[in-house]
Amino acid sequence: MGVMSETISVCCAACGRRHRYTAPSYPCACGAPVAPELDPRGTATEVTHRTWDEEWIGVRCAACGTESRWPRPELGCSCGTVLCVPVDGAATGRSGRAPGSRVPAHRAVPVRTARDAVTAAVLYLRGLGHRDVRRAEQRPMSGIGLAAPGIVVQVDPTVGPASVRDVECLWLTAMAESADCVYFSLAGYAEEARARAGALGVPLFVLDPGGVPRPVNAPAVALDATAG
Repeated sequence: MGVMSETISVCCAACGRRHRYTAPSYPCACGAPVAPELDPRGTATEVTHRTWDEEWIGVRCAACGTESRWPRPELGCSCGTVLCVPVDGAATGRSGRAPGSRVPAHRAVPVRTARDAVTAAVLYLRGLGHRDVRRAEQRPMSGIGLAAPGIVVQVDPTVGPASVRDVECLWLTAMAESADCVYFSLAGYAEEARARAGALGVPLFVLDPGGVPRPVNAPAVALDATAG
């Protein structure tokens, strides 16, 4: 039986409109979907500023007991307000297994914002076995830097193709940390950037609107073959 994600009524803190919100589900490393436990008695709050730590919550898998960090549930009201959906901090994540659902859910996360692009990249990295993904201490020249033990990542949500300099800077950062590296871009890569990445062995992925990372060079194809 598949997961029945919880749905609650959410009231906009700014205009009072009510919305029906369904909790998203994500893949645990064991393959079972997990979803945050929503609090129907809680009050949605307006998101006025963002910090990395506050955008993630711990969700425990009921199938294997593993706790992972996933994006905090949010809802966009038609008045323009972004709402933080209340979650039950004392509850564990709901879990279940849908028939044949070994494919990680990161392949079905729509990308509409820069935050969505980061989420899609994080989910993909977890499919590769990198569970402790965090914001990188060193900010890249462009885009958003992520890191996990043994790997540094750049996510470029801009509308222009990544340049050869972007690729080289990521590679140099990885070399300095004795780590592997991966580049995710929404707009693709300049021809020189793709050539240079091939020579340096940097995997390049393009995030399509559905959130699927598409490998665009040989190192990325090889890496994609290891994804769970």
